[in-house]
Amino acid sequence: MEAVPRLASTGQITLRNSVPALAHWTVVTAFRPLHALMAAPAMLFLATLTVMLFRPPDTRFCWVDRIAFLLLVFVALLRVLVLRRRPTIAAPAMWPMAGLLLLALGSLLAQSYDAQSWSVFAAKWLVPFALYHLAGSVFDDAASLRQLETFALVVLGHLSAIAILFLCGAKGLIFPRYILDESLGIHADRARGPFLQAVANGVTLNLLGLIAMDSFRRGRLKGLLAVLLLIAVPLAVLATQTRAVWLSFAGCVPALIFFSSSKRVRRACLGLILAGGVGLLTVLSFEDTNTSFFDRLEERSPVEFRVVMYQTGLEMFLEKPLTGWGSSELQPELAKRVHDFHQSAFFFHNTYLEIAVQHGLVGLLLYLRIVVELFRVGGRRHPHTAARDGTFLDEQFRSFWPVLVAVYLFNGSFVVMNYQFVNGLVFTIAGILAAQNRQADAHSHALLN
Repeated sequence: MEAVPRLASTGQITLRNSVPALAHWTVVTAFRPLHALMAAPAMLFLATLTVMLFRPPDTRFCWVDRIAFLLLVFVALLRVLVLRRRPTIAAPAMWPMAGLLLLALGSLLAQSYDAQSWSVFAAKWLVPFALYHLAGSVFDDAASLRQLETFALVVLGHLSAIAILFLCGAKGLIFPRYILDESLGIHADRARGPFLQAVANGVTLNLLGLIAMDSFRRGRLKGLLAVLLLIAVPLAVLATQTRAVWLSFAGCVPALIFFSSSKRVRRACLGLILAGGVGLLTVLSFEDTNTSFFDRLEERSPVEFRVVMYQTGLEMFLEKPLTGWGSSELQPELAKRVHDFHQSAFFFHNTYLEIAVQHGLVGLLLYLRIVVELFRVGGRRHPHTAARDGTFLDEQFRSFWPVLVAVYLFNGSFVVMNYQFVNGLVFTIAGILAAQNRQADAHSHALLN
């Protein structure tokens, strides 16, 4: 008779023991993916950049890049807490970036909710600000830097391939397919890539081409792959049919010839000039392509529209030079002033003019301070940087950095830099260089003490 109570109590004990075990297993299983992300933050960072690159605009999946971005920020901050690392401020560009971020946010909150305005705010200010601060703690060793370099080369190869396919008329091979959708974006008649705007595609090709040049200098990029990119990149830039992109590409290659100390870089630049010349002659030999290129060179309506917008923007800036017009008043005021062109939305096609009109002299000075700090962050040379010679973003890469920033800023004179992938790429590299500078300063301070 006593066996029954004894068996019942044994079952209760077993049940009580299994509940904590089940809860522990549930918690461990639920957090295992998060642990995997924390163990490989560089891959999550690159996955986020990939989502930003291939974000299908104007579709119901447009929120995917925001989820990826928030996940990256959460995982990176959680990793800092778990590893008990001391949070660092990614000086020197942090303060002017924070100032402009607050100005843009205040202007945005003053108007009614508009999803597109918030998207532009994130792409233009929030994403580069966050990636600038996170990049130094994520890409902090040779392996993660190598992953970033591989990512850059793969993206360059893909963008070059789809641009050349577009130029040759082989549109059936272009992926993703939404690139060919004429109802999305602009410049459907040019090689616009996943950005759906030819300027953004051309700027990215130019920036990634400079990174590939540095990879060739270090011997990471060599052989057949180097030859293919040497031929493909000039053709891809040509296929964008964008004069600002052509000018920046034609300017940065001779600059490297004269200012680079690497013989490999100078030889590669001469090869780019030769490949670009042969490619241009080949493209112009086809009648249809020849006509389209000359029509693009002789096209005057975009220039006339830009001149009107520049004049209107200057007038608006002089009326409110200190505080600017803000986001809410900008479009209605432009619609009142611009009579010769009927547009659903007006753009200044100049990053600096838009900032001056929208945020006044304060915003323009903050942005110019960011520009100065971008040049300075890559101009410091230390004997003990985080990246050893021969690895990506080593000491000699800093000779490429001013050219890369100049390409970014030059194209900003002809278009508003609202492209989150382009901004994210530039400020990611800037953040890594800033982190290297901090480590070098700490190392020098330790030696002195």
